[in-house]
Amino acid sequence: MATNSWIGRSVLRREDDDLVSGTARFVDDLRSADGLPAGERLTMWVIRSPIAHGRITAVEVTEALDLPGVVAVVTGADIASSTSPYAIGPSRDGAGIADAPMTLLAGSTVRYVGEPVAVVLARSPAEAEDAAAQVRVDYEALQPVVTVEDARRAVVAVHDAIADNVLVRWEHRTGDVEACFERAATVARCRAVIPRLAAAPIEVRGCLASYDPEDDLVTLWASAQDPWRQAAQLATVLRREPEAVRVVVPHVGGAFGSKGSLAPEYGLAAWCAIHLGVPVRWFEDRSENLLASYQGRGIEADLELALDAEGRFLALRAGIAADVGAYLYPNTANVSVTTATLMTGCYDLEAVEVHLEGFATTKVPTGPYRGAGRPEAAFFLERVVDIAAAMTGIDPVELRRRNLVPPEAFPHPNGLGLTYDSGDYLGALETACNLFGYEELRAEQQEARASGRLFGVGVASYVERAAPAIWESAEASLSEAGRLLIRVGSCPHGQGHETTFAQIAADRFDVSLETVEVSHGDSAAGPAGVGTFGSRSVTLGGSAVDVACRELLASAGTTAAEMLDAEPQALSYSDGQWSAPALAACESHVVDLAGVGKQAAAAGTPLRSQARFSIESPVFSFGAYAAAVEIDRDTGAVTVLRLVAVDDAGVLVNPLLAEGQVIGSSVQGIGAALFEEVVHDGDGQPLTTSFVSYTLASAAEVEVDFRSAFRCTPSPLNPLGAKALGEAGTIGVPAAIGNAVADALSPLGISHVDPPYTPEKIWRLVGANATAGAGSTP
Repeated sequence: MATNSWIGRSVLRREDDDLVSGTARFVDDLRSADGLPAGERLTMWVIRSPIAHGRITAVEVTEALDLPGVVAVVTGADIASSTSPYAIGPSRDGAGIADAPMTLLAGSTVRYVGEPVAVVLARSPAEAEDAAAQVRVDYEALQPVVTVEDARRAVVAVHDAIADNVLVRWEHRTGDVEACFERAATVARCRAVIPRLAAAPIEVRGCLASYDPEDDLVTLWASAQDPWRQAAQLATVLRREPEAVRVVVPHVGGAFGSKGSLAPEYGLAAWCAIHLGVPVRWFEDRSENLLASYQGRGIEADLELALDAEGRFLALRAGIAADVGAYLYPNTANVSVTTATLMTGCYDLEAVEVHLEGFATTKVPTGPYRGAGRPEAAFFLERVVDIAAAMTGIDPVELRRRNLVPPEAFPHPNGLGLTYDSGDYLGALETACNLFGYEELRAEQQEARASGRLFGVGVASYVERAAPAIWESAEASLSEAGRLLIRVGSCPHGQGHETTFAQIAADRFDVSLETVEVSHGDSAAGPAGVGTFGSRSVTLGGSAVDVACRELLASAGTTAAEMLDAEPQALSYSDGQWSAPALAACESHVVDLAGVGKQAAAAGTPLRSQARFSIESPVFSFGAYAAAVEIDRDTGAVTVLRLVAVDDAGVLVNPLLAEGQVIGSSVQGIGAALFEEVVHDGDGQPLTTSFVSYTLASAAEVEVDFRSAFRCTPSPLNPLGAKALGEAGTIGVPAAIGNAVADALSPLGISHVDPPYTPEKIWRLVGANATAGAGSTP
């Protein structure tokens, strides 16, 4: 009988002692004792384009090379013959992707402010910075392409070979869309725009690269989301065999998607280490991170929703345009395609038609940012649903009740090529409304409006596609001391993997958590993996740990049976030890994990099991969020009064960590809704390159009556029944707040406002529509 049940228990994070005590080792903390090469290291300083679009006519480096401490200046011409662009593979959903990959350094043309043009290598950071100021790059300015509309007009081609500026194209159609719209009693329309956002992790990007000519091995220590994609992409851009590249990822101070693809600067540091024969370090500052790290969101949509006379959804049409930036990283296209594939959300639709185009602009490329396509889909869809509710006079919650996919309809094909594994969408919505006090807040709203207050209530349902790149690996081994050693391909950057994976292993072996050690982050150690992104770690990495532990336990049981001179099926196992039931009173017929580990080691066959877990399709988490807001007429300030999160991620391994994920992602969702926006001027110059101009939510802005709950609809696709949770708040919160803000402004005739809901924007809208019924905003 199991005495150590760990799955489903709220356990404090094992990682936190190192983090709060300052003993955690991040990249810039590593020294030779951590495996880094001793001796001299060069500092790399990146010279970046000051203009959004132009041709490089000359690069003069003589004065820089004459300065003390300067070892080299490397330009695009220097690396052209020995490096390759990033590899852009086919989209997992069949999107058309143009040939416009990211490169390590600009060639003859720069296409965004901040694009790397050259690097200086010097013996100290100060010497490198001084030398960079002496490198003269001459440009012939070209007309920038700043907006999606600029790109669509195609007066200027960002890439000569792509005349229409379309880098990503996807479309899908199911059912007779035209017939549904012809018989519709109501057609709701919405045009919505979501701005670009910056991930803004606590730890910015940084790396150290070294080269061992004897083994022909380049090693990169990097702040990254995992070593596997970094190693694969590094091998590609440096034209090396995979075994000639090693990537080590120590503690990471956050990423939120922005450290998934290899940073060009990491590839440059590695190239310089190889060709100069000296280890090279590079660390950016905050402004550089906001300028040159790939950004998220930046997408707009035109939607039409057809409803019958009873408020049943018939069909949806959506035209989506994404600003993907100047180039494609390997993961760029998947973000907007994910948005397109989730446009039916939680709803049962007879017909659907979605068209997506991702346009090249002269701005830094986009990539995944926490949510990565899911928040965009939820916001677009939930806004048009609320507009439909207003047009039909049906309460927004009641309209959703009539159209959510019912529990008995799973597995459910969503009409856009995906099949949802399991769900109870109505249950999540009802739980959210009860926790929120929906009816009471509607009554309060009536009183508030009678006194002239702008008080709004909003709800939103969401579905999240999770566990992409549908395999992960793990290795479990038993030491002579009876400890379980778990190596896993998933690599944390703040999520609490070491605790979660230890709980899974301890649960399977019925032992204490202290018996388990979890390691990760080195591409040269342990089984090959995929990495941490897209809320895939517990579903895939955790399932791989589960399978590996089950197999190891079976092998250990066989050894225990041999030691007890019994058949394996005759043994009972509990609390980390096996016994032969008929002889249980005799201590010599009991053996524990340490005894089995010693026996296996003595026999020269240490116990180890490696598992690769895969699924044929993603899992789909879901939930419902609700927000109550009040708008100050005099200042335009939006105050979130109450926020409710109800999420269903299947079986939760650690509810405490799950709650932390919901709170953290909800704070980011509040920031996205109320404050955050990457802004460029008409010349393509970024105007938000510090935390003075790029506003994050602080403790003051998130002082809100926050309530949350979990439901459990297990996934049938993995042995844990787990789904995903790490991105929930970034998906549900902006949609709920967006609906609440529109609801608050509806007495003024305003039906829709694009985020962020900054005081200035709302103040101007309120002033322009001060008389009730003054008309909708453009």
